[in-house]
Amino acid sequence: MDRSTVIGLVLILAIFTVWQVMVAPSAEELETQQRYQDSIALLNQAELAPAPVTEASAFTPTDLQGLTDSARTARFGSEFGAFAMAAAGEDKEIKVENDLMIVTFSTKGGGVKQVELKEYFKITENEDGSENKLPLYLLEDQKNRFEYILPVNGVSGEGIKTSDLYFEPVLEGQTVIMRAPASGGGYFEQRYVLRDSTYLMDYDLRFEGLNQVLAHNETIQLQWDNHLDKIEKNSQYEASYSTMYFKPIDDGSSYCSCNGSDTEEVPETKLKWAAASQQFFTAALIADDAFAPGSKFATIAPDDVDLSTDLKQVSATINIPVGKSASEVIGMQFYVGPNEFERLRAIGYDMSDVISFGRSIFGGINRWVIRPLFNFLSSFIGNMGIAILVLTLIVKLMVYPLTYKMLVSNVKMQLLKPELEKMKAKLKDDSQAQQVQQMKMYQEYGASPLGGCLPMVLQMPIWFALYRFFPASIEFRQENFLWANDLSTYDVLTKIPEWIPFMQGHISLFAVLWAITTVIYAYYNSKHMDYSAQPMMKYFQYIMPIMFLGFFNSFASGLTAYLLFSNTFNIAQTIITKNFLIDHDKLKAKMDANKKKPKKTTGFSARLQEALKEQQKQQGKKK
Repeated sequence: MDRSTVIGLVLILAIFTVWQVMVAPSAEELETQQRYQDSIALLNQAELAPAPVTEASAFTPTDLQGLTDSARTARFGSEFGAFAMAAAGEDKEIKVENDLMIVTFSTKGGGVKQVELKEYFKITENEDGSENKLPLYLLEDQKNRFEYILPVNGVSGEGIKTSDLYFEPVLEGQTVIMRAPASGGGYFEQRYVLRDSTYLMDYDLRFEGLNQVLAHNETIQLQWDNHLDKIEKNSQYEASYSTMYFKPIDDGSSYCSCNGSDTEEVPETKLKWAAASQQFFTAALIADDAFAPGSKFATIAPDDVDLSTDLKQVSATINIPVGKSASEVIGMQFYVGPNEFERLRAIGYDMSDVISFGRSIFGGINRWVIRPLFNFLSSFIGNMGIAILVLTLIVKLMVYPLTYKMLVSNVKMQLLKPELEKMKAKLKDDSQAQQVQQMKMYQEYGASPLGGCLPMVLQMPIWFALYRFFPASIEFRQENFLWANDLSTYDVLTKIPEWIPFMQGHISLFAVLWAITTVIYAYYNSKHMDYSAQPMMKYFQYIMPIMFLGFFNSFASGLTAYLLFSNTFNIAQTIITKNFLIDHDKLKAKMDANKKKPKKTTGFSARLQEALKEQQKQQGKKK
């Protein structure tokens, strides 16, 4: 490993470290977090035993059969106004399913209580390392809120929360109708339509005969609080990929900060959708037209993710536009499912932005280069680990012409080393003269100490892109390869005490093997390098992999596997090219011939030599 390679890797480590460090919340963020936490009321956790709802039928709770409409109005009218008829009832569950998911609705609030994804599972580990395969649920936390604030005439305060109302359900095939009756024959309705082979539900709101019941506002407010539960093995990494996304109608998507608590307000812009997104799964509400301006989004990160029952809380306050006619319908869609790129892209409106591929050039590389390439490879390669190996080989073949030039430059430095040692022995008491003469010899022989930088620079965008690609791509989730059982998170060779710094209580075998091969590669390349001017560089190239080991130990094993394969190919390419493809004698003869040619020093090289000579002259005057 030459000096330029070490410098390049140090810069990569510095950039990775700054990128990965969690940003501490400001005083304003802490105040916002406390305000949200104080304002969240727990849902009533006492559940009555659910009773089945037959198709095309509605229920009347037995304990309210003797209560007339007028009696209900008298009892609940002051608090619920025209919706006094829906103020009491029985909380029942209604389930519908297709080939991909099972959706459970609750008659209290008329919303989605739980979604089970049939093709995905949650894996938990026992103390002995064995795994449990459990059903995967979304939106199931009892603390969640999904409620509309209805500004009802005659009711004080902000209005009636639909989470306090009991809805009359009707089940028609895969259509669920939740209706909250109002006085005068009107009602507020939520209608869900589930179809096969999709995670997308049609979701409509209907206001029938409520134009005289509701205050004449142009909007009603939806409050959506989603407590994201831990699903993945690496909950810290999962938390850093979980936040609230939203899409202005005429602009690109945006999101709250993933690191700590954050609040984003959209006071003057209509929105197309809002999404509570985790590392691999998303719940999104999409307007047929647009949500009204004035929406607000927030993330609240627990102080200690490892000790919290929740991964993170995300919240949205969305304004729903409503007209003033006797019959109003607001059309929406509700997506609850995996972050599959093609499925989200088919929805349109930049929905695929909830996948954390990145927003810069690296995100573009992930979306339009690496992802299609992996899709192509996986179409005929059954194992994603083998696909990673093949991808590594393709990248190495693409940059091999530049790698060959880099290795030729390394051999030139190797052949020039005896001449440099003679020169330094002759000028051993004058370091400035050594530098001047060394630059002169590089130019005479056509050698360059920076000749190995270009291949590394060209591969850096791929490294940065893969840093985001593996933990964001659901295709690698729970994919086995060798000893790794999930390429989207770290592999575990053995458990270690939590107090050991930087290792997070485990050792990743892929990361260890990468560090070992890095040391081997550095040793092989440094045998013929001259480190007399900077002897610490010789030792730092062995310390550097240890520093990276702590950094990569908890990264996605797909990435560390790629780095291991890359090192292995680098070693093979170097040995084969230097020993079998480069003729050292011919190269030495070419260098000697190059030395005899007249040289014209121009540009940066000339300025550098002049600067060194001037520095040498000034040093001589001081002496």
